[in-house]
Amino acid sequence: MAIDHTPVEEKMTRTLEIVPPDASMSEAAGEMRNRGLGALLVPTAPPAIVTKADIVDAVADGKGPTTPLEEIMTQPAESVPPECPISEAAAMMTTFGVDHLPVADDDFLGMVSLADITTEP
Repeated sequence: MAIDHTPVEEKMTRTLEIVPPDASMSEAAGEMRNRGLGALLVPTAPPAIVTKADIVDAVADGKGPTTPLEEIMTQPAESVPPECPISEAAAMMTTFGVDHLPVADDDFLGMVSLADITTEP
């Protein structure tokens, strides 16, 4: 398999949905379902991310739908610059065990997911 040097900015989802850390798991899950997303950015310092997997893990741990995201989010969120090659982003996902990486330079630009990387153009 050839190494893909395509920059993530060519594959990322440019719509970046943001949810506050005090939003509930239920609110985040509804937002993900309604927008067809697998992850949301949480604007904290440092930035965080909440994914469908975070919500599933929290439910399995007995947390309820009103649990605030700040209790289940992944912080800090690993991110990549827009010029990062797809192959490097895929390696990071494997290393960190994640399916989503925010794409950022001075600000957040989008999100790249495992599905974005593995889908043919």
